Amino acid sequence: MTVENIKPQVDRFVFPSSGNGVIVLASGRLVNLGCATGHPSFVMSCSFTNQVLAQLDLLKNWKETKAYKNDVYLLPKHLDEKVALLHLPSLGAHLTTLSQEQADYIGVKVNGPFKNDTYRY
Repeated sequence: MTVENIKPQVDRFVFPSSGNGVIVLASGRLVNLGCATGHPSFVMSCSFTNQVLAQLDLLKNWKETKAYKNDVYLLPKHLDEKVALLHLPSLGAHLTTLSQEQADYIGVKVNGPFKNDTYRY
């Protein structure tokens, strides 16, 4: 059997007896992870964390207050910022506390949310 590398993550295994072959992607691993170029695992982690926190918030608020109707909503800023905060350690980063002067300058509260009311995703 011979192996032809067609391009990165794409190999063709050729059977010598027949000349027929099989194309194998990502060495047989998960194609969406092994061959992905547009959605790195970090981006996927942020997206999935957003979805989970939104679902938990929806369940909690629906059970307690019936606050959500059948509609489309923006993710609350405090949840979006929680996702960012949870992912900072994987980037080797951490948040510092804003001074009152800094918070006043950018028009937010010292403890967040850190996006002003006109910010849209």
